[in-house]
Amino acid sequence: MRAEGVTRTPAVRTAVVWDALRGVLAERAAATGRDRLDIVDAGGGTGGFAVPLAELGHAVTVVDPSPDSLAALERRAKERGVGVRGLQGEAADLAELLHRGSADLVLCHSVLEYVEDPISALTAVAGLLREGGAVSVLAANPVAAAIHRALAGQFDDARAVLTDPVGTWGDRDPTPRRYTAETLAELLTVTGLTVGAIHGVRVFADLVPSRLVDGEPGAADALVALEQAAATHPVLRDIATQLHVLGHRTSI
Repeated sequence: MRAEGVTRTPAVRTAVVWDALRGVLAERAAATGRDRLDIVDAGGGTGGFAVPLAELGHAVTVVDPSPDSLAALERRAKERGVGVRGLQGEAADLAELLHRGSADLVLCHSVLEYVEDPISALTAVAGLLREGGAVSVLAANPVAAAIHRALAGQFDDARAVLTDPVGTWGDRDPTPRRYTAETLAELLTVTGLTVGAIHGVRVFADLVPSRLVDGEPGAADALVALEQAAATHPVLRDIATQLHVLGHRTSI
């Protein structure tokens, strides 16, 4: 997964997303009567989400443009004793690679920032969903990028992020676009999805120095609890490094 900020324990960085995914999976299993759900991870790379989902007993397919990432995915899945199908392709190719209406859940994490046409990519994602299915979208937040650039002493970059229509700080910015909660919700609506809960991901995790967490008993768990509390806070959510939104397919 592509991400900005300081590398942090995966459990801290992804706890809020996993909370949302567990809720979606439980609701979908109850609605369908199926414990084994069909999940597609668009841009899933080496399987950071896909392999744990397969360990929960679900049928998971990863679509990613990188053959190296897919090879690493295969190794990781084998090491964990699960099967995950890997397909090489872009998010916009999903309609050609997989059957329409074949997924209960599609992950689209750190993808929309990089694709050439976000609307086409998310439309392809939505086309995979069965009625009642959900998409999990995770995207970089421009407000957080401004904070991070300012803390690094790059004040002109920080100001540029706040004024740029797509939330970048210049030609050297490795992230082509970022999304606020409003622009992310608009994108889901345009592609025919019903917008669900929006959470902030990594509100504090990328700001707290590692020395305050690493090696301190209970510190990581306390930081996870803080992230979970901040995820829906009306102010703190909007400064998170990433924003997570669930979109639902209410009709075909």
